[in-house]
Amino acid sequence: MTHQLTLSRRDLLARTGCGFGLLALADLLAANEPHRAAQAYAIRAPHHSPKAKRIIFLYMPGGPSHVDLFDPKPRLAAENGQPLPFEKPKLERTKTGNLLASPWKFSRQGDSGIEVSELLPHTARHIDDLCVIRSMVADNINHTGAALQMCTGEQAFSRPSLGSWLTYGLGTENQNLPGFVVVSPAAVFQGAQLWASSFLPSAYQGTLVRDLKNPIANLGDPSGSLEGQRKKLDALVRLNELHKRDRVIDSQLDARIASFELAFRMQREAPEAFDISRESEATQKLYGTDQPATELFGKQCLLARRLVERGVRFVQLFDAPQNNAWDHHGGLRENLPKRCLAVDQPIAALLTDLKSRGLLEDTLVLWGGEFGRTPTAEGTNGREHHPFGFTMWLAGGGIRGGIVHGATDEFGWHSVQDKVHVHDLHATILHQMGFDHERLTYRHGGRDYRLTDVHGEVVQAILA
Repeated sequence: MTHQLTLSRRDLLARTGCGFGLLALADLLAANEPHRAAQAYAIRAPHHSPKAKRIIFLYMPGGPSHVDLFDPKPRLAAENGQPLPFEKPKLERTKTGNLLASPWKFSRQGDSGIEVSELLPHTARHIDDLCVIRSMVADNINHTGAALQMCTGEQAFSRPSLGSWLTYGLGTENQNLPGFVVVSPAAVFQGAQLWASSFLPSAYQGTLVRDLKNPIANLGDPSGSLEGQRKKLDALVRLNELHKRDRVIDSQLDARIASFELAFRMQREAPEAFDISRESEATQKLYGTDQPATELFGKQCLLARRLVERGVRFVQLFDAPQNNAWDHHGGLRENLPKRCLAVDQPIAALLTDLKSRGLLEDTLVLWGGEFGRTPTAEGTNGREHHPFGFTMWLAGGGIRGGIVHGATDEFGWHSVQDKVHVHDLHATILHQMGFDHERLTYRHGGRDYRLTDVHGEVVQAILA
């Protein structure tokens, strides 16, 4: 099924000018979706030539503080301890106090001279490859809603995740590996909703890796006979096909059949792909897997590189040694340096490794959390949730490097220049992967849904 067949009814009518007689055609196209579910992993062409072929999303759950990492504010430092000189938004969780200057120094880095915190010395050396968006905005001030919006585009209801939309749109490049892998060593508040397929066929949900020592359970066959297992699987497929006769086709059954087939194929390639111990000692040291502070996220980043170079379409890494690790309501001075230490070297290593292998050019790397933190103090050593203006960065995948896009005000509170909403970010990501975000749709419950709902504009200024 091509993407022309996912057009909405309105688009079908508008493009043909033939009136409501085409509603039957739209219903026919919607009815073809079960066939797509039954061939969930088939490779499909995007709408236009893509700049990026794969994505690595480095997700920092809890919300990294933009004014301490990528958005220096001299006036915040000059007026430390004074009240914020304008009224705060009505959307507040707790009452924060006076302005809290960053305890850390910023310096200009690279040929671009972009200022980066001293907490991220390794990432800073790659600043000329990064597009730093300082004007991000989101709609929800709580972790649950904000994380849902960042990962699925919707802050209140279950919707397909970004990775699910992309695997639905493009299929799986390597038929022996999942198209969408999520690596989260610990649980996060929102859990599986952040990588779920929702109303898309179940085959497009993320494959969760929790234990890096045993990433995919039950991959081996105790019998040791691939031929015997193939016969069992063929018999199971025939039984399932009999079960489907004279029934309304359920995408979950098609997804289950597809997952059995994928699991069988994964037995050949997945054990090697997920085995980071096969990497050289020099590579292990590059990622910091030999050091306690960087071992966990270093292994995640190294695994991400191994997966994308083998054809996995979307890899999302959660920096989750514990729940919402970047949620610094207190202990900011002690805990933010620890989190930066844990991820800084591994992220820099990932960028170095991708670039040296010629992968960064068509791999889009995205860093950030669900929102930022307030420029005002929570207690004496913390910052509250802050969706009104925060920072994310992108690298590779046809994105301009060595630039800053947008700005917050002098205190880091409001996004005031070239505002980028989460919907705009999603529209831009889909564009780089070859999709018109308004045309990548799925009919559910009587309407056409898309990742960006009825919003979103591609941020043209950051495209190379």
